[in-house]
Amino acid sequence: MPRSKKPAPKKLDRSLQAALGKVRMLAMDVDGVLTDGGMYYSETGDELKKFQVKDGMGIKMLQAAGVITAIVTREKSAIVERRFQKLAVPEIHQGVDDKLTDLTRLARKHALTLAQVAYIGDDVNDLEALKAVGFSAAPADAMPAALEAVMYVCAKKGGEGAVRELSDLILAARFKG
Repeated sequence: MPRSKKPAPKKLDRSLQAALGKVRMLAMDVDGVLTDGGMYYSETGDELKKFQVKDGMGIKMLQAAGVITAIVTREKSAIVERRFQKLAVPEIHQGVDDKLTDLTRLARKHALTLAQVAYIGDDVNDLEALKAVGFSAAPADAMPAALEAVMYVCAKKGGEGAVRELSDLILAARFKG
């Protein structure tokens, strides 16, 4: 039985490599990017989310290299707060409806331009931010509008290592040469 092929990620040409090399902040959506997008509820009403530890390691490696990490999500969840406090993410922004405005404020706060910010998102509420930053990415299973808007489509799906893949690309570009 033949397997269907996944679409290949967009190639990293010199301009994309250059954009990656300028990244000083990685901002990330949560649901559908750092999770598989599922909403899990126990019988007692507890909300559960599954995070990929490889993504966490990618975040820690970026931080060790001096890249600022940020969470920018529409949802509000104690789970998200706990997970990213554990990873020492300095900027955890929940309940954000206007992600571009939030990213612009974040960049200004850290004396950066949007050209120095990378953002990974997966849905229509991420589009403005994806189009405005210096480097944009989406997990392989992102919504079609997000896939069309980004500079790079990860080979990995949301919650399955897409953030680690992007982290590795940023680090490789920063330390190239």
